[in-house]
Amino acid sequence: MKILVSLVSLIAFLLVVLPGPLYKFGMVDLGLAFTGFRYGVYVGGAALVLLLVQLIFMRKTASFGSAIVAVVFSVVAIAMPLNMMNKAKSVPPIHDISTDLVNPPKFVAIAPLRADAPNPVEYAGEETAVQQRKAYPELTTLNFAQSQSDLIAATEQAIKNLGWELVSANKSLGLIEATDTTTWFGFKDDVVVRIVDEGTERFVDIRSKSRVGRSDLGKNAERINTLIDEINAELTK
Repeated sequence: MKILVSLVSLIAFLLVVLPGPLYKFGMVDLGLAFTGFRYGVYVGGAALVLLLVQLIFMRKTASFGSAIVAVVFSVVAIAMPLNMMNKAKSVPPIHDISTDLVNPPKFVAIAPLRADAPNPVEYAGEETAVQQRKAYPELTTLNFAQSQSDLIAATEQAIKNLGWELVSANKSLGLIEATDTTTWFGFKDDVVVRIVDEGTERFVDIRSKSRVGRSDLGKNAERINTLIDEINAELTK
């Protein structure tokens, strides 16, 4: 029984931990990866039930160490997918976020890189804008007193600090484009920063869009806020 509990809990753990790297390296598709998540919850629950049966009816076959490991593996297998599900329920099912919802910054250099992406490069539209206004009202156009060149330099450095790939910095257009690759699944999300010089002020808009997936679990809004904080930090140095 001890071996069975350990094996089932390990399988549950692997079902939720491995899908990310396997998808990232092209070994499984996204649908299969999420199927592994779902079954991980079921198998994790089964492992806990088996452990409970063992502790009640076959206590002599259990050891403290193996029981703790089984509990940890099972809890991880259950908690990770449920946490993602709860996060998905708490944010709108959108994946294109912008500080300017009327005239969102357009991807230029990144557009060819998204040619085969399930999510098109064009802005998702008014339905997405309505949902964003309700969920992320704090995301609006920024204005700065610093020069456009200083803002471009600060943005480039902020992108480098965050470990994103700087795709393009077009100073004449005031556009900086970058790609952030998530650690676990290797999802590629694209960012464009538009800096407009209006004489006494510079207006900055940021857009972040996922290449795949309907819901971004709030990641794009989080990414924009992170970039804003990093740019402000650079400007105060």
